[in-house]
Amino acid sequence: MRVCDKNIARNQRNKYFCKERQLSNMRNDMKLYIANPIYDTVFKYMMEDERIARTILSALLKKNVVKVEQRPHEYVNVSRNDISMFRIDFGATIREEDGKEHLVLIELQKTWIETETLRFRQYLGTQYSRKDNIVEQSKDKHALPMVAVYLLGHRVGDITEPVVYVSHKMYDYEGKVLEYEKPVPFVESLTHDSIIVQIPLLRGRVNNRLEKVLSVFDQSNVTKSNMQTIAINESEYVGDSDMEYILKRLLSAASNPDVRQDMNVEDEFFKAIEDRDTAIMAREKLINEKNIILQEKEKALQEQEKALQEKDNALQEQEKALQEKDNTLQEKDNALQEQGKALQEQKRILANAINGMIDKGMDVPTIAIILGITEDEVKSLM
Repeated sequence: MRVCDKNIARNQRNKYFCKERQLSNMRNDMKLYIANPIYDTVFKYMMEDERIARTILSALLKKNVVKVEQRPHEYVNVSRNDISMFRIDFGATIREEDGKEHLVLIELQKTWIETETLRFRQYLGTQYSRKDNIVEQSKDKHALPMVAVYLLGHRVGDITEPVVYVSHKMYDYEGKVLEYEKPVPFVESLTHDSIIVQIPLLRGRVNNRLEKVLSVFDQSNVTKSNMQTIAINESEYVGDSDMEYILKRLLSAASNPDVRQDMNVEDEFFKAIEDRDTAIMAREKLINEKNIILQEKEKALQEQEKALQEKDNALQEQEKALQEKDNTLQEKDNALQEQGKALQEQKRILANAINGMIDKGMDVPTIAIILGITEDEVKSLM
């Protein structure tokens, strides 16, 4: 082959490989826009598929769920103005590693917004009281073991893990865990395990099978222009038939006109709630601001009253001091008056004595010497 022909062939091969790389990159960057399963209608559409329900419940329970049956009394809330909560009850058949199978009741509750725990307890109470959850045996009657699953669109306290498991155990008096080969029906009937999923904490975390399954709920992937859809990187799920099946179902939901209409209804419903809550918050803020102003005015008035009281106390102290001074002056005046009276009495006595001495023929100088006073004083008293 000539050198020119070799160069041409090499260039064509390079172009081929370059094109293949571009196609590969395009596949890697391929985005699927699926319906957002945080919407009640999309979640219902997804969980109605038995295979998807098995996949999600198997990942949540970390067990092999071989059969799922949706039980009656599904609760969907899209009309109340105080809360959005969606509930589905499942009967899940679990196959253990030893091949044995047993039925577990799954109480799955999903909510967009923060709600009262009392509502969750009320729904659990309903399950405990249902007669069709009782298993009849020859010697005993016991309820199906139950697992409560909460898919929350909000955070719970300071918990930083996106998924937490709360399991019940038996302990003796010393705190030692009691373990038995077979579950105790009485205990299983009266207590239940819980799984809490905090959707806001998913945010791209895919460290295990469950987080991969839940990644379709990751709200950090919501498209900016429309929160009804989530952008998924298709390449991350290649080869996982169960996840590909879930994505296919959510793609179908995204193109289903009835589902999209129901999502629009939910958006309008929550927009109304948001507007109401915004108005309530604005009103509460205004009330709080007015209360703060009133509190400041009340505080200023209290300070004013305190200053006036202190001034009044000072005036009273001043009046008290003046009164005491007046009393002292009065006492001095009384003393002076008494002293004046005593002097007058003394002068009267001296005058009588002097007049008596004169009557007896004594002269002024002699009287002055006898009384120890001057002659002028004697003359003034005569």
